[in-house]
Amino acid sequence: MRLPGDRAFETIAAAAEAGITVFDTARAYEGNESLLATALRRCGAETTARIVTKGGMTRPDGAWVPDGRAKSIVADCESSLEALGGLPIDLYLLHAPDPRTTWRTSLRALTRLVDESLVKRVGVCNVNRTQLDEALDHAPIAAVQVALSVFDDRALRGGVLERCEDAGIALMAHSPLGGVRRAASLRRREALTELASARDSTPAEIALAWLLALSPSVVAIPGARHRDTARSSARAASLQLGTDELSALAAVLGGARAEPSAPASGDEVVVVMGIPGAGKSRVADDFVARGYARLNRDERGGSLRDIANALDDELRAGAGPVVLDNTYLTRAARNHVIEIGRRHGRPARCVWLDTPLAQAQVNMVERLLDRFGSLPSPEELKAVARREPGLHTPTTQMRTVRELEPPSEDEGWDSVERVPFVREEGSGVPGVFVAAAAVERYTPDDPAAPHLIFDWRPDDADADPGRPPAVTGSVEVAVCPHGGGPPVCWCRPPLPGLPLAFARTHGVDPARSTVVGCRPAHRTLAEALGSRYVDV
Repeated sequence: MRLPGDRAFETIAAAAEAGITVFDTARAYEGNESLLATALRRCGAETTARIVTKGGMTRPDGAWVPDGRAKSIVADCESSLEALGGLPIDLYLLHAPDPRTTWRTSLRALTRLVDESLVKRVGVCNVNRTQLDEALDHAPIAAVQVALSVFDDRALRGGVLERCEDAGIALMAHSPLGGVRRAASLRRREALTELASARDSTPAEIALAWLLALSPSVVAIPGARHRDTARSSARAASLQLGTDELSALAAVLGGARAEPSAPASGDEVVVVMGIPGAGKSRVADDFVARGYARLNRDERGGSLRDIANALDDELRAGAGPVVLDNTYLTRAARNHVIEIGRRHGRPARCVWLDTPLAQAQVNMVERLLDRFGSLPSPEELKAVARREPGLHTPTTQMRTVRELEPPSEDEGWDSVERVPFVREEGSGVPGVFVAAAAVERYTPDDPAAPHLIFDWRPDDADADPGRPPAVTGSVEVAVCPHGGGPPVCWCRPPLPGLPLAFARTHGVDPARSTVVGCRPAHRTLAEALGSRYVDV
């Protein structure tokens, strides 16, 4: 609703006149809350309007950065109340989860807003099913706002809509026409234009009517920018599509709840999932050796939807058992495979490699050492991550952990097998990895063992950390010179790059080795390597 001057007032007045009572805004849309309050008073709708606003989002240099700290959420709410000039907030939403703040901390802050009567109700935005489940357990959630449209059905496939229905709360669909840049392309969708012509309406109205027909829990919040679009959105709310019309649209747009066409029997479809570096390829190779056909995006290219279409083709042609080993982190991403398996009457099984991030990081470094022979520079890493599937930067791998939704049988799986991580026994001699900050206080137990002195020195990479006294074996110094912030390399402790590169060069087995340190990061490194830790 970020509109200038008179056009904003005219649009809000037209919406109120057409019977729209819910007005959605946000603290992050600078000046919008006060503009909305002024417009509602001007058109006499301030007593009937239900104001929805959002907090917990900052805009440094125009970026969108979530801030889920309790003090920030409360401060944003108080600022919103001031901007609205006395108009009550019917529903206050957290704009997005903040990966830097625990989810429960943010949820407790929302609960406080209700307890202190600052707002009537609270909800969350831009969440997945797992985050929604936790929110419902820890806060009085009354509504959820997520993207849902003919262009984006992740909330449907990911189980968010289903959970809202179960909990009896509203799903507010933002960008219900796909957003400003995609809304115009609705006219190019033949199914929409044909039905719009038959109904004397517009493709946008048909798209909104389809969305509302998905469930009584769905509330669409199109961002009207003109009087005519506000009136059109109101008309769509009263447009009732028939069963045949909805079936025809579902065949093209999706939105139908998949049911098996036959009892699941015969050859299975297996999805091997896990974060990058979890070991999916190795497990998939075992299935291939047993006669399974493999569908892998790294080999075929394209998107996960393309892989799902290839699965559909394989099953339609009568293929035997199939294994897919792509990074299916979310319920929405996995839903296409489950739906296609059910359509063909095939059992769908999930094999979840529950590999901790630290162990997946070790695996990723080993892959890079295989590929380069040494640790790549940040520039090399960035380039190879773009062109070679399976090789990732640390931040990419960390981001996938935040996105991960553990699989559950209620998604539609016939079974879910969780495979805990077990590292295979290595070979090599014991070594010692000594943090530079601990060198002066270190007394060697095994002076003849190969020693690595490791450090992170972004400002003075050439400084000499010193040599441990009484060490008779080889001593090597390895320093990460790269700056702070999100890691752009694999060599910054506690990432395991420096010890693993040293271990490979000197025939050292990290699991038989010792990490000597004096900080929590050093202990974290030892745990990732499987090494003994000595705190000095």
